[in-house]
Amino acid sequence: MSDSLETPLSKVKRGPNRAQYDKKTALEIIDAALMCHVAQTKNGQAFVTPTCHWREGDYFYWHAHSKARNVKGPIDEPQKVCINISLLDGLVLARSAMHHSVNYRSVTLFGVPELIEDKDEKVRQFKIFLDKVSPGRWEQLRPINDNEVKATGLVRIKIEEASVKFRGEPPRDDPEDYNWPVWAGVVPLERQWGECQQDPKQNTVHDTPHSPNAF
Repeated sequence: MSDSLETPLSKVKRGPNRAQYDKKTALEIIDAALMCHVAQTKNGQAFVTPTCHWREGDYFYWHAHSKARNVKGPIDEPQKVCINISLLDGLVLARSAMHHSVNYRSVTLFGVPELIEDKDEKVRQFKIFLDKVSPGRWEQLRPINDNEVKATGLVRIKIEEASVKFRGEPPRDDPEDYNWPVWAGVVPLERQWGECQQDPKQNTVHDTPHSPNAF
């Protein structure tokens, strides 16, 4: 796979100065995020579905019910989907309303989903996903059964057509506004997981899970 993910489709037209196509940067953002939005069309209508995702090597995976639109649709009628992953890093407060912004990192991917049907591979991928959510938890759980594997659809696309877009800087005000008497700068967003809240139906004490690998 080339280090560049740029194609005519993934090339950013609006704000190209904030775009890049470096595979390493794209993978870092994909791995840092837990949720994405899958966009597709059916009978001329656009649909966007939020879902959790994970990655192994050069492949981007997501899962849903086996009959769900974002799994079944692109397989029944093979079509390219568009997937976006976004991480908000901070608020950019300027001296004018026009120049307020946000600092962020995002990846937009394109590809035709491939259905994974082999049972052993599905189970292996589910473990990879759960290890992203809570490292080491898979081994502690009640083993997955055949009905659960069958009911869960698993698809992937190869990471070979994508763009990265980001902003990570102070406000950019008009020169004549720099002396305007109001605070300006960046309010960073700091992410951390809160204290675990035990299921009220659970009466016994167990070790709390490890912190997730993503936000």
